[in-house]
Amino acid sequence: MRHVEVARRSPQIRLTAVVEPVETRRRALAESGLVAVATLEEVPRETRAAIVATPTPDHLATGLAALSRGWAVLVEKPTAGTMDDARVLLGAADRAGLPLYVGHHRRCHPFSRAAREALGGIGDLVGLQGLWSLRKHDSYYAEDWRRQAGAGPLMTNLSHEIDLLRFLVGDMVEVSALTSSARRGLVVPDTAALAFRFADGALGSFLISDAGASPWSFEAACAENPAIAVSGQDYIRITGTAGALEFPSLTRWGRSAPGEIEWSKPLARAAGAGFARVDPLLEQINRFAAVLEGAQDDVLCTGTDGNAALEMTLAAALSGKLGRPVRAHEVPGDYSGI
Repeated sequence: MRHVEVARRSPQIRLTAVVEPVETRRRALAESGLVAVATLEEVPRETRAAIVATPTPDHLATGLAALSRGWAVLVEKPTAGTMDDARVLLGAADRAGLPLYVGHHRRCHPFSRAAREALGGIGDLVGLQGLWSLRKHDSYYAEDWRRQAGAGPLMTNLSHEIDLLRFLVGDMVEVSALTSSARRGLVVPDTAALAFRFADGALGSFLISDAGASPWSFEAACAENPAIAVSGQDYIRITGTAGALEFPSLTRWGRSAPGEIEWSKPLARAAGAGFARVDPLLEQINRFAAVLEGAQDDVLCTGTDGNAALEMTLAAALSGKLGRPVRAHEVPGDYSGI
């Protein structure tokens, strides 16, 4: 419904239909003034693009059906439930010559783009540390699909973090993970502690949990999601040979005196620039619409980048299962994260 909301707000979009197979829900949508239909076949012919915001296991089938109708596709993250499915979807888009983007909307915040540029000021990247821990309400898991493969904080939340880190820092090549289901007792883990190796040799660590209450997360830091309480606390710290950066505030630590930067010399602190608050989903759909009109874009998550984020997310899940580090190319094509 957030995608519906921003589509209705955007001057670049005309929402032609919402496809909802459940009759009671479809009736409620129609009563709210939307064109609500049961199948893709009923969508008006003038439609040019589709947002696929169904449960992850359905992304392939609905994505392929949309592409077969000649529509550009923005599919919610992760791209699909397995790498095999994700590759099939990307291949279909390439053969059709149609845009395929993945809904990693955090890239669309101005501070995310500014952070990527700011990293050039802290020298060669050494490492990073992140902590995402938000306690989801118990009723969140009342939906069966949220208890099964394709769900949980790894596939639902970590996939966002991995894409963001790739957007900021670059490719990841290896991950080692410890996972736990001790707090919720579900098939999907509720907590994971991870270590990443980046292609340039930098290292990273990340703790992610939807069972632990804390003020540290992307959403709590930047107030992008109206359903999540705001803390304003940074949740990622990045270090380089010439300084450090806190995210998303972009507080920078760097040289305070001439000569070598080393531990006996205090670092100078510089507050990050303020940024206008935006709705990243609105920014994303506007960028998507602009691409359909011929614009070039280097912010939206391409299908290729979305698949790379999915592969490292699945590698993290597989590492937790096997108890050893996993490289991206080791993920079996049919592995779903369980």
